[in-house]
Amino acid sequence: MNPLRSVVLAGSTANLVALAGFANANPRPLPYTYPYETLPAEQAEIEQYIDISPVRIVDPEDATGHGRIWDQQYRLQTEFELGITDRLELGLYVVFTNDAGGPLAFDGIKQRLRFRFAEEGEWPVDTAIYGEISEFHDELEFEEKLILSKRFGMVRAMANLWFEESLEHYEGAPEASFHPTAGVTAEITPVFHVGAEYWGVGNFENDAAAGTVQHFNNGFHHYVGPAVSLQFGKLWWSTAAYYRLDDTKRATDVGDQFGHAWVRTVIGISL
Repeated sequence: MNPLRSVVLAGSTANLVALAGFANANPRPLPYTYPYETLPAEQAEIEQYIDISPVRIVDPEDATGHGRIWDQQYRLQTEFELGITDRLELGLYVVFTNDAGGPLAFDGIKQRLRFRFAEEGEWPVDTAIYGEISEFHDELEFEEKLILSKRFGMVRAMANLWFEESLEHYEGAPEASFHPTAGVTAEITPVFHVGAEYWGVGNFENDAAAGTVQHFNNGFHHYVGPAVSLQFGKLWWSTAAYYRLDDTKRATDVGDQFGHAWVRTVIGISL
């Protein structure tokens, strides 16, 4: 029986450990920072992303309209990856999101390519590039990443210089934003990796009225937190919990789109 099918049917920890010898997947030890590696040609993988952030909303059961409660904001992305060549990888996504307090709904699709320039260690810093187009229900997005990685024995440092341009409601001038990510991860065992990761997001220009929640949302926000990754060959799982570094007092305001904490978990299965 196929090893992955045995895992799914049995749900056995012992079978998961047995899979560690088959290094067919392309794991992400840090949930936000894309690694330099790409899938080999003709290999495929499915990845499931889940983002969770607690935010403040108006209590619907408070007749005065002044009550406030915490609720969860979610973003679910399912990605299908395919190695076109040993250095070029295709990714196709479907995305579901919700407004805090509301139901989860289909938001749109994404397509991207990732290309690495050389084999690991041939350049002083391992380098790849990434380009993406996203068609959401209310905006069109273009995304570019410069992916950098350097290995120091069992420790690896990674960074993504991530830029994005969006057209709200598919019209007007594009709004540009910057999403830097960086982290360090260490291989404790071939299965267990630990690390820490930073990520941020903010618009280059902020046209919203000063003092409004939207002006605050358009500003630069950044997070940092510990990350853990388990790698079982054909199956891997990475998760991290982040704390917001900027103006956490505003996280209690209704309308804050980011919240004072953020969790991202990613599960990948090689096909």
